[in-house]
Amino acid sequence: MPNRIASKLTGMLALACLAGAIVASPGAGAADKELRIGFLAPLTGGFAQVGKDMVNGFQMYLDEVGGDFAGVKVNLVVEDEEGKPPVAVRKAEKLIRQDKVQLFVGALLASSGYALAPVSTRLKTVYVVSVSSADDLTQRDSAKFPLLVRTGWTSSQPSHPFGGWACEQGYKRIATIAADYAFGHEVVGGFHRSFESCGGRIVQKIWPPLGTIDFGPYLPTIRKDVDAIFTVMVGPMSLQFPKQLAAAGIKKPVLGGGTSYDEFVLPSMGDEVIGHVSALHYSAAIETPKNAAFVKAYRAKYGKVPSYYSETNYTSAQMIHEAMKRTKGKWPGAAEFVKVISAVRLEAVRGPMRLDEMRNPVHNIYVRVVKKQKMHGFDKDELWNAIVKTYPDVGQFYKYPKAEFLKQPVYSRDYPPCKYCE
Repeated sequence: MPNRIASKLTGMLALACLAGAIVASPGAGAADKELRIGFLAPLTGGFAQVGKDMVNGFQMYLDEVGGDFAGVKVNLVVEDEEGKPPVAVRKAEKLIRQDKVQLFVGALLASSGYALAPVSTRLKTVYVVSVSSADDLTQRDSAKFPLLVRTGWTSSQPSHPFGGWACEQGYKRIATIAADYAFGHEVVGGFHRSFESCGGRIVQKIWPPLGTIDFGPYLPTIRKDVDAIFTVMVGPMSLQFPKQLAAAGIKKPVLGGGTSYDEFVLPSMGDEVIGHVSALHYSAAIETPKNAAFVKAYRAKYGKVPSYYSETNYTSAQMIHEAMKRTKGKWPGAAEFVKVISAVRLEAVRGPMRLDEMRNPVHNIYVRVVKKQKMHGFDKDELWNAIVKTYPDVGQFYKYPKAEFLKQPVYSRDYPPCKYCE
């Protein structure tokens, strides 16, 4: 009798443990009633305004659809990653282990993306990379991160066509000055390669540390014999660099990575940036009915023009929604969800968008010039990134053969080598 009781108790305990495992497992049980999405953004510190734009973009899409993705309610759990990779990792693990999210979105810096991708693999959770643009996440390392999907861009993606555009303008010699971390290295690397591919020369590279706000030590070192300056700034750096450049009396044409003139900082800039040119996959000045409606709605809701950080997270929410429509509101499991979302094609706010076989967007790249003008029916002259050229259907390898591209090192401080620097 005791053996039978013990056997029965053992069986009951096993069933209880199994039931507990099912409830605790991401994607099971409650997943049919709600979709739990973790969201990482810097909400404090120097990147807090960027983080606010990130959250606002995602939340705006949720509000538009009533927080309902194909019949399942979205439970969005937002965490402050402070713009610091170690904090991002800690918060992602909390979202997965404690909040039981089925997927997590966001984080700002390229270095944070490189830190978070292994968390996605290790904890078998989908990571939707909306902002962090680290090249190798969807290039040489893509096989290591099978549950990672990028909805934003790679750092070097806009730089490839932009380098060719610079040649078309007649520039021959360019100096670069960029934030000294992975994102700055990769944006400069893409521009460097494509500019020299069409006959130009990069003759100087200057690397102020990430977070620099005093460019006094760097500006006097910019060579006087260059035709233009190429700059990559992020966060508060974006505001300070052009002001100090103008104050120093440097009047060379200025080209830049898209974050240098993004709409998160553009309203705080002055006439010193008029005529500066940059490249990115989004501008609030895109003249399409879809973007005009988005800009008007965003401004009405949040009191400002949407930045790229807003658009990319709005589009990320839309991509996730489209994937859930295909599964009829059922969470299909992490691996299957990646397959489903990878097949989604959108006519997004930014324009036509699809994912390549390495789960990175293929979309338009816009060359934009800062102008003071009226846009989208607003009656005030303001600074906008007016579109001067559109490169359609640009992938992360641009015109370079994929196999050849992947054999080269990832763009870095030292690659491509600065063979014309003196």
